[in-house]
Amino acid sequence: MRHIKYYIIISCLLLNATAAVAQTLSLDAILTNVRTNNPQLKMYDADIQSMDAAAKGARSWMAPQVSTGLFMTPYNINPDMGSYMIGVTQMIPNASRLKADSNYMNAMSSVEAENKNYTVNQLNALAKTNYYQWIVLDKKIKITKDNLLLLEYMIKSMEIRYQYNMDKLPTYYKAKSQYSALESMVVMLQNEISQKKIMLNTLMARDKNTVFEIESNFTLKEYDFMKSDTVSLSENRSDVRAIEKTIALNELKIDIEKAKLLPEFGVKYDHMFAFGNGPQQFSLMGMITIPMPWSSKMNKANISSFKIKNESLDWQKQMILNEATGMISGMQAELSNLKKQYEIADKSIIPALRRNYDTSIIAWQNNTGDLFLVLDAWEALNMAQIEKLDKLQAILSTQVAIEKQLETK
Repeated sequence: MRHIKYYIIISCLLLNATAAVAQTLSLDAILTNVRTNNPQLKMYDADIQSMDAAAKGARSWMAPQVSTGLFMTPYNINPDMGSYMIGVTQMIPNASRLKADSNYMNAMSSVEAENKNYTVNQLNALAKTNYYQWIVLDKKIKITKDNLLLLEYMIKSMEIRYQYNMDKLPTYYKAKSQYSALESMVVMLQNEISQKKIMLNTLMARDKNTVFEIESNFTLKEYDFMKSDTVSLSENRSDVRAIEKTIALNELKIDIEKAKLLPEFGVKYDHMFAFGNGPQQFSLMGMITIPMPWSSKMNKANISSFKIKNESLDWQKQMILNEATGMISGMQAELSNLKKQYEIADKSIIPALRRNYDTSIIAWQNNTGDLFLVLDAWEALNMAQIEKLDKLQAILSTQVAIEKQLETK
């Protein structure tokens, strides 16, 4: 019995240990979860399915009308006069109108499909931004913790050297204040990571407190800006395609309004059951609706309205393309400059400041240098490292903005 309890306890501990291991997600995995689970995208899916379901009834006819009552029955009671009538009326819609309605209803979901793609692009950009910010925050925490260790070493060394009157109290307190400031920075950075984690969980429609980690790898990309011309953007951007689909829908609405100007036919059949010895009778009539100038004013006005709307949509499309090409050109120059600054910081500024710090701390350890110079060299190095990461964040943010404009997957 004891052995069984022992194995149960061990099993529970192993399960808890396994559950405690945080899941590590790549950027692709996060984007896939967003596309699969985000409720905003599910809303679009439901709307598209609703429109497609409604389109199945596009070619329906109007319901027949059934009438019944007394026909030519005199007020004076006479059992040999009058009839009881049953009638059926069926309007037969114009084939052109049925076709126009069908084409329009089958095309309605195309706009929503492009609106969904546009929203996917927006959510992807938001997820990428938070993902890359998390990566940079992790790097800042690592640098800050490394600097805390350096400061801790200097503070302990000062405490020992002060006993032998080898260091000054102001320098000691300056180092202590910088140590506390770095501790506060770590707390702040960890809080920012928590915010990024909550945002990504929200985008993936998961429990906001779900614990997970992300992969730390990233790529500084090069883009083919030949694809940023208006023709390529028209093909790639879903918001532009949505406008084009809306224009096409308005053209189909115009076809519907034109079809309403065509005549429609109907059939009416009545059967009379005569009272007394009178013969049974029937009536069979054909009907036609004849569009007249006073009855077609609304249809003609709607046609003019849809044509003007399409003109407005075409200008809206040109506006979007004009703004996008301008923004991409500006971001192209910004990305190039940011990469140059990042490279200079990585290959020139930080190595030089690191050598300056190493030289000053060796001089201090050998009692040939001042600790103020060591702290100044450390502060300059720390600031340069943080600024380099800020440049990295700016590069990644610019990449996300460019991909958002180009709508690359």
